[in-house]
Amino acid sequence: MGSSHKKQGKIAINNAKKAKVFSKLVRLIQVEAKKANGDLTSPGLASAIKKAYKENMPKDNVERAIKKASDVGDTKPLMYEAYGPEGVGMIITALTDNTNRTGQEVKSILSKNGGSLGAPGSVAWNFTQNEERDWIANMPIEIDSKAKEELDMIIELLVDNDDVQDVYHSAT
Repeated sequence: MGSSHKKQGKIAINNAKKAKVFSKLVRLIQVEAKKANGDLTSPGLASAIKKAYKENMPKDNVERAIKKASDVGDTKPLMYEAYGPEGVGMIITALTDNTNRTGQEVKSILSKNGGSLGAPGSVAWNFTQNEERDWIANMPIEIDSKAKEELDMIIELLVDNDDVQDVYHSAT
């Protein structure tokens, strides 16, 4: 009986994580659909849809998100440049209706965990955006296992924030 209870707990955790991912993807699709006026061939919208399908989001959810694009209000895309342990460069993308709140939350997570916010251009020079609009490090750096654990913790805390969409870094 104990193992089935554990299994149910694990399923609930996985479902909660999936719901959080889907929620973020719906917001991304809505913002991109609004920017593109629903044009599915727009690079931003096409990329958002591709990401949703990669996460196994049902087609109905994707189509509903596109139709509800007019509901997103004042949601704005943001990009933060930051430094993690051992100087690892980080790009943090977010969607928010309150830039001050999101900025403070990102800054707080970084500063409480050994990271720091960088100035615009301080990190992005070392990254290239691919066709799926993901940021790829041009010159990845190797870090030790302790720094890797610290980086993983910072990333987990950032991704747990509802406004943060993605976190990219330059560590190998």
